[in-house]
Amino acid sequence: MWCIGYVLLILSVLPRGSSGDAFRFASYYGDHMVLQKAPAGAVLWGYGSSGAQVKILLSGPNSTQTITTAVNDGIWKVRLEPVPAGGPYNLTAIQKGTSSSKILLTDLLFGDVWLCGGQSNMAFTLAQVYNASEELADAPKYPNVRVFQAALEQSSVELKDLAGVEVPWSRPSAEILGGKDFTHFSAVCWLFGRYLYETLQYPVGLVESCWGGTPIETWSSPRVLQKCGLLHRVTQAGRRGGGHKCSDSEGSLWRDSVLWNAMIHPLLPMTIKGVIWYQDEANAQSNHDKYSCTFPAMIDDWRMMFHTGSDSQTAADFPFGFVQLCTYRKHTHDGIPEIRWHQTADYGYAPNQRMKNTFMAVALDLPDEHSPWGSIHPRDKQDVAYRLVLGARAVAYGEKGVSFQGPFPTSVQFYKNYLNITYNQMIRTSPSNDTFEICCSVYQKPCGSGSEWFPAALQEQDRVSDSVLVSVDGCSADSVAALRYAWSDWPCEFKDCPVYSADSALPAPPFIINRWPAHS
Repeated sequence: MWCIGYVLLILSVLPRGSSGDAFRFASYYGDHMVLQKAPAGAVLWGYGSSGAQVKILLSGPNSTQTITTAVNDGIWKVRLEPVPAGGPYNLTAIQKGTSSSKILLTDLLFGDVWLCGGQSNMAFTLAQVYNASEELADAPKYPNVRVFQAALEQSSVELKDLAGVEVPWSRPSAEILGGKDFTHFSAVCWLFGRYLYETLQYPVGLVESCWGGTPIETWSSPRVLQKCGLLHRVTQAGRRGGGHKCSDSEGSLWRDSVLWNAMIHPLLPMTIKGVIWYQDEANAQSNHDKYSCTFPAMIDDWRMMFHTGSDSQTAADFPFGFVQLCTYRKHTHDGIPEIRWHQTADYGYAPNQRMKNTFMAVALDLPDEHSPWGSIHPRDKQDVAYRLVLGARAVAYGEKGVSFQGPFPTSVQFYKNYLNITYNQMIRTSPSNDTFEICCSVYQKPCGSGSEWFPAALQEQDRVSDSVLVSVDGCSADSVAALRYAWSDWPCEFKDCPVYSADSALPAPPFIINRWPAHS
């Protein structure tokens, strides 16, 4: 059901909270759930009989609360006072009026709630990763990391509630985390939550809402698309990012905003800590020149809307982590290097001035040529999640001394036969003849993907340093117009790129530096 041509839309949806509807919580509340802990207050809402009174009672080890509210137009909504991390709690909802009802939710925890979005590499399940049997066997050892997954739905209008739930709030188990390929549960999302829990030592809630083969336009509101000049379009998704049964020759046509409407907008009242995102493959050949606008604009829009939808309980600048694209094919020009650059709003690193409070996991050194699901779906999701957690610890939680960014150049000095590239940290290097490239031009103008580039050999060095030397043979120093690094779909083999942090943990991200920027 994931490989479709023209996407069928839900053209109209009856309001689920119409007068006389059964008393209930919205779709994403239930037993075993994690609610956002203090200092934020968790928002609860649901459906009932208009005019009735609803009483909410929370009871547990660190907090007891009673809140009463009215049902208006079939909807009731309350905000809990902030609750510290821990549990378990019971939550009782009682409707009083012409139709009296009672609902009891049990085994609730308070902790940090993270939303996991994107396309097929986020949907890639724990059963598909390296060492899957071991990972699945370990899952029940983390009962305080809970999972929830939205069902795959599209809509032409913004929905109030999810149209379906794939996995209700659950404790982790091999069955829940090891569903059929690309179903449930996301490996990156789970591993991120598990590794994060090992640091935090308090509950973590994981909400998965993703769909394979989807371009960013589907996850963006009309506000975003209008800002970036993409409103009212049907997007041809790139061939490489399809759902689990899609071949490389298949693609899908997607209408703007259909997944924002159906799979993100309903979640806005949920108080969350942050978001992690793994998408972008579908945009490598679809509006990739706009991605430096659409991705930051989507982040801004989600932040604004989650903040508003949660009665200001979700931070207006909540942390947003993302995975820079891995690899797909060798020896081809397919738009992936450009997308990697645009993922950072053309800065090359995150956070940056345009994308504040973000963090990025570089993954270009984790290729998997023999993945059973195609090389676009590498099986090493453990390193991806680990690198995301480093970013979360530093950016989302302000942990000092956590190294989460790979080396990035701060200056380039031009000499007769070589360039001296200085990085923002100590680095470890290995030989390379072609990962660095130079563009030669007698004209003082910037070089781009359409320019002619020549390999620039990295000179060997036998010590840890903060700089490297690359040869400019065949191009005089005066005519070197630009320098770039790892600017190919598949720049290196597994964990074997030329430049890493001094401890070999983090690869340098790709970059392009023009000697004469366009404005000069």
